[in-house]
Amino acid sequence: MASHQDELVFLPLGGLGEIGMNAALYGFGPEHDRQWILVDCGMGFGGEENLPGIDLVYPDLRFIEEERHNLLGIFITHAHEDHIGALVEMWPRLRAPVYATKFAIGLLETRRLSEHNAPKIELNEIVPGQRLKLGPFDIEYVPVAHSIPESNALAIRTPHGLVVHTGDWKLDSTPYLGSLTSEEAFRALGDEGVLALVCDSTNVVREGTSPSESDVARSLAQLIKDAPHRVAVTTFASNVARIRSVAEAARECGREVVVVGRAMDRVVEVARECGYLEGLPEFRSSENFGYMPRDKVVAILTGSQGEPRAALARIAQDEHPDIALSAGDRVIFSSRAIPGNEKAIGSILNNLIEQGIEVITDRTELVHVSGHPRRGELAQMYQWTRPRIAIPAHGEPLHLSEHAKFARQQGVQEVVRAKNGTLVRLSPGPAEIIDTIPAGRLYRDGNIVIAAGERALPERRKLAFAGIVTVAIAIDDRGELVGDPVIDAMGLPEKNREGRDLTDIIADTVADLLDTLPKAKRRDPEAVENAVHRAVRAAVNVEWGKKPACHVLVIEA
Repeated sequence: MASHQDELVFLPLGGLGEIGMNAALYGFGPEHDRQWILVDCGMGFGGEENLPGIDLVYPDLRFIEEERHNLLGIFITHAHEDHIGALVEMWPRLRAPVYATKFAIGLLETRRLSEHNAPKIELNEIVPGQRLKLGPFDIEYVPVAHSIPESNALAIRTPHGLVVHTGDWKLDSTPYLGSLTSEEAFRALGDEGVLALVCDSTNVVREGTSPSESDVARSLAQLIKDAPHRVAVTTFASNVARIRSVAEAARECGREVVVVGRAMDRVVEVARECGYLEGLPEFRSSENFGYMPRDKVVAILTGSQGEPRAALARIAQDEHPDIALSAGDRVIFSSRAIPGNEKAIGSILNNLIEQGIEVITDRTELVHVSGHPRRGELAQMYQWTRPRIAIPAHGEPLHLSEHAKFARQQGVQEVVRAKNGTLVRLSPGPAEIIDTIPAGRLYRDGNIVIAAGERALPERRKLAFAGIVTVAIAIDDRGELVGDPVIDAMGLPEKNREGRDLTDIIADTVADLLDTLPKAKRRDPEAVENAVHRAVRAAVNVEWGKKPACHVLVIEA
């Protein structure tokens, strides 16, 4: 039974303000003694945020780290990286039991085993359709159609009402592989009474309904059948339905499948263990590619987003140790560009085309379909569930704003525009934002995780923009120079507009400054450092129009 002090609250820490990095808390209890569950623990990618040297971005979970004694469990809706990718890194800070389906657990385990010193995570397998009671929460996994197997919405029942957290979903009556989003199941939840719907916003700006995965499979089969020579298909490694449809099309044409890329290898291994590739012959490894007839092979590759170290980028540069394509071969991009990756993908496209390789994308053929709902599908979900409260999730500010307007058009009484760090009270009383909690980003920098405010990041951007000048000076205790200053410049042009060497200009600037600096100041290393720093940056700015970073080292000889 709920007391009059108990509140049901929603607190997103990632995924509301960006597409990716999903992490959402639900809490129940009085203000200072709530119990919590965390839904998903995903990552983003540093390349999307102009962060030199940063590959991965994690949600800042400091709030629930401090409350981890009240964290009952972590519930994974599905195995995409933007929903599970931060778990290996963040779990030691939380140490709560993790609940996920067999396929998600398989991918988490293969990822953990591939990382040095990764923690052993407490993983509990959930069967789609299963219900689990933890404290005041009764959580049901409700299968939905999406672009990865075993995707689920969560029906979260509490003493104050039912919340439906959709996760990623779409409507697809012929999904080729995996679950349907069941009208019957969601209508039943609506009949039970949905307090709040926390819903995917990714495609809210697109009208109509998404094509089916089976339509894509038919299109790919025809493109593979019609190809005169080699075929290479690049797609998201996690899209097992797409991998299966390509493999079945290859088999029908008497072609063998070669899988290329570590991420693809991992997914294929787990998909076979879970039975999703049953009935298909074993795939060949990349070492076999060069020995197979040109019209008897289909390669499935990583690198659909232009990742520089992935298989497709290396092939486009003719740098892959096992795979080479020739004029007349066909490459199919069975994917859509994630915002921020267009330039890298375009570079690969152009390299392939320059080599006479035929490139097919979703601009001209039905070779990809999104796993997220368009407006027609969203309207169906609202009709089925009939929530009192709508909270748009999984989207950038544009998507969340459009979804909020859309939800009002569907007749939802209360719509809350939440964002990362907003604490929303769902019940009792009207839904409203009642507090703001620290939230933000953490960055994976090599093997270290750093906070967003660390100076390394702005410094690195500055270095990328204007380079660095290093000056080393030796001065004795009388304030006299010992030898000539040593100067090194990185990231600067070699010469100014008149053709004079910039390093010579810097050297003259340092020499002139030291000549005019009183001996008393020259005996003060800090004063020398500051004066040289200012003079070098000013001199380079006059010649180049940019101020580089400047590191001055004064050695007392």
